[in-house]
Amino acid sequence: MATHLQGSLFDQTDELRLGSLAGLRRTRLGRGAWIDVLPGWLSGADVLFEQVAAEVPWRAERRTMYDHVVDVPRLLSFYGVDDALPHPVLAEARDALSAHYAEELGEPFTTAGLCYYRDGRDSVAWHGDRIGRGAREDTMVAILSVGAPRYLLLRPARGGGETVRRPLGHGDLIVMGGSCQRTWEHSIPKTTRAAGPRISVQFRPHGVH
Repeated sequence: MATHLQGSLFDQTDELRLGSLAGLRRTRLGRGAWIDVLPGWLSGADVLFEQVAAEVPWRAERRTMYDHVVDVPRLLSFYGVDDALPHPVLAEARDALSAHYAEELGEPFTTAGLCYYRDGRDSVAWHGDRIGRGAREDTMVAILSVGAPRYLLLRPARGGGETVRRPLGHGDLIVMGGSCQRTWEHSIPKTTRAAGPRISVQFRPHGVH
C-alpha cells in the first residue's frame, strides 16, 4: 500500500527501541477517569509505520448508519489473544504495558486492534469502548501511535466539561484508564489541514472492545 509519511525531526533513528515507562504522566479527567501520556515512547517509530502499513492485512469495512450503508473512514486489522502480532516490537510493547500496569489493572493486555488513518479524511467518531466489560467495569486501553500526528479528543460522555486534545504520532503512547470508557468519549476528527498517514495500535485486556 502506497504511503507518504514525513518523518519526525526528533526521531532520526532506524533502530526500533521502547523507552522507559517511568516517564508516563497522569492527568485525572474527573468522574473516575484518567489518561497517562508518554511522548516518543517508541524510537524508530517511522520505520515501524512503513513496515506495518505495507505488511498488515488491512481491511475496509462498511457499516449501517442512519439507514444507510457507509464506508468506515479508516482501514482496520485485529489480532486476538492467540494471534502473533505483526512485528516483535509490538509484542514487546504489549508485555511492557502488562508488566507496568499489572498491579493497577490486575490482568494483562491481550488483544491488539490496528487502525490506519490514511489522510485527514479518515476519522473515528465519538465513542467509548463499551462493548464487553468496558461498559460496566473500570479498565484500560493503551494506544501506541506511529506515523504523522493526529489529535485524539476526549470529552465527558454526558457533556458539561472541557474537551481534552492530545496530538499523537511518531511513537507516542496514551493510556485511558479508570472509568474513561464509560464516563468519557474519545474521537479522531476529520481535518481539512494537510495530514499524513497514521496508524494506531490499541492494546486491550480480554473482553474489552
